Amino acid sequence: MCPRLPRTACLLRLIALCILLSQTSAYFGLTGREPLVFLPAPLSNESPSGKAHLKQCEQLTLTRRQKRLCRREPGLAETLRESVRLSLLECRYQFRNERWNCSLDGRGSLLKRGFKETAFLLAVSSAALTHALAKACSSGRMERCTCDDSPDLEHREAWQWGICGDNLKYSTKFLKNFLGQKRVSKDLRAQIDSHNINVGVRAVKSGLKTTCKCHGVSGSCAVRTCWKQLSPFHDTGRLLKFRYDSAMRVLSVTNAATGEAELAGPRRHGHSPRPTDLVYLEDSPSFCRPSRYSPGTAGRPCAKDTSCQNLCCGRGYNTALRHTTLSCHCQVRWCCHVECQTCLREEEVYT
Repeated sequence: MCPRLPRTACLLRLIALCILLSQTSAYFGLTGREPLVFLPAPLSNESPSGKAHLKQCEQLTLTRRQKRLCRREPGLAETLRESVRLSLLECRYQFRNERWNCSLDGRGSLLKRGFKETAFLLAVSSAALTHALAKACSSGRMERCTCDDSPDLEHREAWQWGICGDNLKYSTKFLKNFLGQKRVSKDLRAQIDSHNINVGVRAVKSGLKTTCKCHGVSGSCAVRTCWKQLSPFHDTGRLLKFRYDSAMRVLSVTNAATGEAELAGPRRHGHSPRPTDLVYLEDSPSFCRPSRYSPGTAGRPCAKDTSCQNLCCGRGYNTALRHTTLSCHCQVRWCCHVECQTCLREEEVYT
């Protein structure tokens, strides 16, 4: 299914594709104002254990070994699906004003190429999986892990005070075992995919912060409990979008000392890519017109003063008038309700 690629890159590509048709309609109408949080799973009212859990594992596109791990860990299947939803939401939010807007159309063809967009998809997918696993541990949704093992924080005390550190250490260890990461292939594309996957994991790690809570009379902070907490995934997505904007095109060179192939940037950069840099192999298409990689930008809404020029690729844009109703002239009446009039507003819409 993924020739010449290690299991890690193969599974992360599948995760990027693994959006069930019955769920996609809920995520296509993003406006950029939605709260970026985990969405409840609209799968079943059954508990994620027993037959329901086993059924969820069978529905996922996993290797035989990964399905075995999934069946042994109640809560893992739902965490995997949750990470897919999280990565899709964040990808579409970060690219809402770009020519490529993380559309599912053409996603399969895109993942076969070495574009910057492919690099971002792999990074955001691995980041979402790392984040979701750590959160699942701290929330008690996975049986084989619990709170993080921060110094001076006993699990019993964590639950007593209603705090539980996000277990990033277990998350990254489990992820490595689950993906079956081994020595990177000598194939250039496999090296690039593995590098970008690790960029996603590093982005999550960089957002790990220490949070403390004081206990004592009148907030005296006589006793303080501290634990590790991940930043909101929106922060991780913003960081990865910054990495995307500054991504480096690379090629493969042989290290004279070791004789092994490694990634190197073009001569004008004068250095090899850093572990936090997203890298790509080939320039992206314009994404202006429909192709095997995207549906193009025709019909996309845009902002006249900021995004229309870029999104419309110099083809101009359409202007239409739209009438909307809204509440206005509201007054508080005694007691205790609010009365409003209905006003009609006319606004210009650009596509």
